[in-house]
Amino acid sequence: MKKNIKYRLGLALVVIAAFHLQSCSDFLSEEPKTTLPEEEVFGDETNAALAISGLYTDWRSTRQDRSMLYLSMGSDEAKQGGQQVVENSMQAALDKYDGAMSAPNTAVTGEWNKRTEIVPLAAKAVYYAPNEDLKAQASFLRAAVNFELAQFWGPIPIVELDSIRYERQPLPDVYDFIIRDLEFAAEHLPPTQVEKKLPTKGAAQALLGKVYMYAPEESGVRDFEKAMEYFDLVIPNYSLLPNYADLFDTTLDQNSSEIIYAFQFSNIEPDNNMVQNHAGSRAVADQDVNVYYGGYDLAMPTEYYYEDVWEGLTGDTRRDASIRYDFTMPDGTIPPITWTGQADELEPHIKKFEDVRTQGMNFWYSGGLIYYLRLADILLLKAECLNELGSTTEAVNLVNSTVRARAFGGSLTTEEAWPTGMSQDEFRVKIMDERMRELGFEGWRKMDLIRTGNFVDYIKERNPWAKASGTIQEFHKLWPIPDTEIRLNEYINPEDQNPGY
Repeated sequence: MKKNIKYRLGLALVVIAAFHLQSCSDFLSEEPKTTLPEEEVFGDETNAALAISGLYTDWRSTRQDRSMLYLSMGSDEAKQGGQQVVENSMQAALDKYDGAMSAPNTAVTGEWNKRTEIVPLAAKAVYYAPNEDLKAQASFLRAAVNFELAQFWGPIPIVELDSIRYERQPLPDVYDFIIRDLEFAAEHLPPTQVEKKLPTKGAAQALLGKVYMYAPEESGVRDFEKAMEYFDLVIPNYSLLPNYADLFDTTLDQNSSEIIYAFQFSNIEPDNNMVQNHAGSRAVADQDVNVYYGGYDLAMPTEYYYEDVWEGLTGDTRRDASIRYDFTMPDGTIPPITWTGQADELEPHIKKFEDVRTQGMNFWYSGGLIYYLRLADILLLKAECLNELGSTTEAVNLVNSTVRARAFGGSLTTEEAWPTGMSQDEFRVKIMDERMRELGFEGWRKMDLIRTGNFVDYIKERNPWAKASGTIQEFHKLWPIPDTEIRLNEYINPEDQNPGY
């Protein structure tokens, strides 16, 4: 096997941390000359625990800074601010789906690189880990990152050190590999972790359920019964907070009874998430005083999200907890619009990433937790499973008695409750809106649109930049493989590019 294989999708054995990573047969038989052998890094319990903990910090970077908002942009819940679209054509392509959405797109390449640098190291940790607990931690991480790669880019190589498959593999094989990693993690992870950035048994079970729902139909893996089996294992071990807004209150303990897995941040560098820096209002940011809801309009709610989706019901507490409509400054003034011809700096903005602890400091230090898996998401997904399996009335009752009841203060009026007599197709439409209300800007919307077949229709109608461009097509469901990967990786060639690019 050739040395120095140039591969970033999990197969480029890159130099990260304090050791060399070489091509598969070489590193299994040769000891690096200038750094610790991999056996000493991942085979020693103390070293392995530190290395794996570091990989979870690396995964956290995919929810840090602009990256968290990239997960929502180009959907029907998020649009870029007018000034951002003007400033950066590569980034604008995430919403416009125009010619700049192509293999050289630097925004897409950055997200690819962050994930593909993690996979080979996670694979080594799985291979060398000295005990099942550490192996389970690494298995969960490899599965979670591979799941994101497969969702965003489609077929990927399979990085298993005793049987590496270098070329992009068929989706059935990819998802089978992800599931096997998660099954091992679910069996061997503990129910709780002292170090919150490490996954639990519940996190592995919840993600398994999601994989069975989100896997493309062509993978042959999608299975609502199996998904619900895993959700039923998770649900009894967590509980909804009574007050939805408390989820995003950074003065409270955000590792609450509802949270299955969250990316851990604080408002102290380098553990600040920085997301508010891009989610807040530029008009507020341009004032002389630092106010915690300032920012630079990178991603903002679409009109459908901040206006239409709320059903005309005034009692849904998620609306004002998720979206900022009021930009009054502490001195009672309204900041003037200073930049864009679109005059969107004072349009509704995302509220979920605000961190009141940064008042008077700088909103760049925002450090609230970023949620990955929480109970409300799992309850809504279980309701979808029930509906798809023909139990629509049970699905309606589940949504009414849990997620919607919490949203409306604990109980529902006749107007607020969903009718139990709705059809299966009606439920499919309503649950998509309910997921937007509950989970807006938490990173699942584009995947939801893709798995339900609504990607093009909803985005081209509700995302103003996509609507104006008029160029979104079905192939845009996947991002392009970066041209740097194609140039450097001998196992991914131009003909392996995703269709349409």
